[in-house]
Amino acid sequence: MLVVGAAEPEITPWIRAAGHAIRAVRDVASARKVLDETNPDLVIVDREPGGGLDTPGVCRALRADHRLDEAWLLAITLAAQKRTADAALDAGADDYLHRPFSRAELLARARAGLRAAQQRADDALVRGLMANVPGAIYRSAWHSDYTLELISDEIERISGYPAANFIASSKRTLMSVIHPDDIENVHKAVSAAVDTGPFSLEYRIIRADGEVRWVLDRGHLVSGKGGRLWCDGAIFDITDRRKAEEALRRREIEAARTEELRASRIRIVEAADAARRRIERDLHDGAQQRLVALGLEVRMARSKVAKDPDSAGPLLERIGEELAGASAELRELARGIHPAVLTERGLAPAITALADRAPVPVDIVELPEERFTPAAEATAYFTVAEALTNVAKYADATHASVRLAQENGDLAIEVRDDGCGGATATPGSGLAGLADRVGALDGVLEVTSPPGEGTVLRAVLPL
Repeated sequence: MLVVGAAEPEITPWIRAAGHAIRAVRDVASARKVLDETNPDLVIVDREPGGGLDTPGVCRALRADHRLDEAWLLAITLAAQKRTADAALDAGADDYLHRPFSRAELLARARAGLRAAQQRADDALVRGLMANVPGAIYRSAWHSDYTLELISDEIERISGYPAANFIASSKRTLMSVIHPDDIENVHKAVSAAVDTGPFSLEYRIIRADGEVRWVLDRGHLVSGKGGRLWCDGAIFDITDRRKAEEALRRREIEAARTEELRASRIRIVEAADAARRRIERDLHDGAQQRLVALGLEVRMARSKVAKDPDSAGPLLERIGEELAGASAELRELARGIHPAVLTERGLAPAITALADRAPVPVDIVELPEERFTPAAEATAYFTVAEALTNVAKYADATHASVRLAQENGDLAIEVRDDGCGGATATPGSGLAGLADRVGALDGVLEVTSPPGEGTVLRAVLPL
């Protein structure tokens, strides 16, 4: 505390006896020197002695020094001079004490002044935070339709609405600017904070100009008497951060897609190489061996024709049968590479032929009549072929169905069975290769196969 002016000398011991530090000076000039060393919370003001400044003048001079902006000024005046008390208040005093006063009266006013000075310092701190924190600090009365009792000016930058529009308004509240799709989640999350403590939420708001922005809301609920409930917190604009995170996610997804496409192409090349080796092996072990043997038999037949024409007949007949078998074997091999019916007549007849040859009864639910690109038709054909092969080999099914149809500009392929389910696209499996083939056309393959409930294979190819 600081006493300035010709105040009663007993004030200093009274204050010290109450446990407070105190300095006493006679004039404003001396008071300013004290302010170079310390900042008092309470200043007791009286007139300067010897005809100097009166009490209002001392108050005015001290208030001009901004180091005392948060201090509480208690002016001492005469009860008979009410004008002096009013003038002191007008000059910057916060309270006054009439002479004569007792020790108890002085200490009571001093304690009240210290509390008020502390409150003023706290208020200044809050104002400083509200002015400098890059967010909107608020207090919302949840017991009164979310009415805002306090909100900092930063809300105008975030929402586009001035802070004055929010204070004590039943129309303009924080809930009124939250995106309609987020209001329910925000309300539930904040209400749950009664039991869980402070909350931290990210949600969208709609600015005054219609722009949608993302905000981070951090706060906590404060309960009061009579069922009153306040929500205190701060709102920060995080739109730029969200955009950066979204851009990063898109880049990561694109990188993952690129890597998957690269791996898929490698698998397709490896599958093609394996298919070529299989074809080479099938040709070598099958048709080629038959044709080599037929070449030997033709030379034998030629020799028999020259030496014993009658015995050459059965041999020539057997050669004809072998040629027919080799031709059938080559046709079967060619069908596995690319069915002629698909090229010549289109997807619907080719799928119908697949269904007719399947060892499990197959219903054709729907087939398109129009033609598509060769790549799309081949992929659709082999998707159905692989699915029906799996049904026959693994599903233990009694029935299957096939449906091909255009949906929203895409070709949808669907094969269902009533088998045992449990199908998975393990690495190196036919389903994994099929997924690569579909993915090469930017399509999507999905397999739904819960154990004991059958399997649904669905592929969608962009056209």
